[in-house]
Amino acid sequence: MAEIYHALGLNMHQPLGNLIALHNSNERWEAKQILWCYDRNTRMLEGYEDVARLHMSFSGTLLKQLEDAAVRNTFHDVVNIEDMLNRFKNSPIEFVGTGLYHPVYPLIPPADWDAQTSWWIGLGRHLLGRDWFQGFWPPELGFCMEMIPVLKRNGYRYVIVDSWYIKPKREMRWEELRYRPYLARYDGDEIIVVPRDRELSDAQESGLDPGWFQHELYERTKFCDFPALVTTWTDGENGGWFRTTHVESGFWGYFYHTILNRYRKGTLGFTPIHISQYLEMHPPTEEVEVHRGAWNTGHHWGGDFLQWTGSLLQRKGWEAVRDASGYYQRVKQVFDERGQESHNPEEVRQLIIDAYDRILVAETSCNFYWGSRWVHRSFDDLERTYSLLDEAMARMA
Repeated sequence: MAEIYHALGLNMHQPLGNLIALHNSNERWEAKQILWCYDRNTRMLEGYEDVARLHMSFSGTLLKQLEDAAVRNTFHDVVNIEDMLNRFKNSPIEFVGTGLYHPVYPLIPPADWDAQTSWWIGLGRHLLGRDWFQGFWPPELGFCMEMIPVLKRNGYRYVIVDSWYIKPKREMRWEELRYRPYLARYDGDEIIVVPRDRELSDAQESGLDPGWFQHELYERTKFCDFPALVTTWTDGENGGWFRTTHVESGFWGYFYHTILNRYRKGTLGFTPIHISQYLEMHPPTEEVEVHRGAWNTGHHWGGDFLQWTGSLLQRKGWEAVRDASGYYQRVKQVFDERGQESHNPEEVRQLIIDAYDRILVAETSCNFYWGSRWVHRSFDDLERTYSLLDEAMARMA
């Protein structure tokens, strides 16, 4: 019988400013539940440090809110956020990196990939207490092969991808496509791709029975003639399964602790593991390609990105993002060539930096996820972008 390993991941994300917005819109109970989800993670590992192997990703838009003094003061009676972050720093959790403003990478200009990636690393190091993030969680699981050089340049060793998009270079069995990491190469750079089991992840998100999960893992991996890595990854603060204040009936008490207790007793049938540890034990040698795509949403399968591009206004928004990013690149080139000749060049530099930050904010996936309802947020940020860049150009004239 093959060795079976399970890597469990939770994705934590809030749209920029959403915690305060919930508080101000009389949805404070929802904000409390969300914050308790974040605070609960390390507490649920207490006493299980010997067997718990958990991965977490925090979007940059969420980390910025947890860093914000206004958020900390507003919810001081709910969660001590500073204490919570200190517990994260000292926890055994394997944190993975992501994009700063939660963009769907394949939909934003490639010229912006590096900033979205590297700027998150600085924030993550500061708030999560890790010098190196080995893994990368693409926001909305949106991945394309062209991202590989950027991820490698920023120090990433592996990236999570949806199992549906693995493109083998030979005929592969069903279980090989899902439960084995592979190498992927693009333009001379190489990274490890770790498939996420889509169906088991869907089950993890909505509530599942530990016994069913044990049986399902056995059935799905029983023909593996290699050490199987079953990776499940979901949002970690959405739905009553995670938000319930009766912990014993939710994800942590009913499922996670039960799994760990059975592992301690030797009755589980698989081993919880960190992805980095599995890769040390079983480094991949075979190469695949990965189709362009995102994870499934409530209405779409993810391969066509229709959740974020389906309406006319959504498509107009992406066109506006690309135009603004191109304008920024032109203004930056002018500054690089003759900006030092302008009066007070540091002020001009700051205008350009601020403008670029507004572009990156405009690229957040949340602005496009809800059909046409939030696209105006991107237009608002892009309008500010043009104002700042126009002022910078005027000062260099």
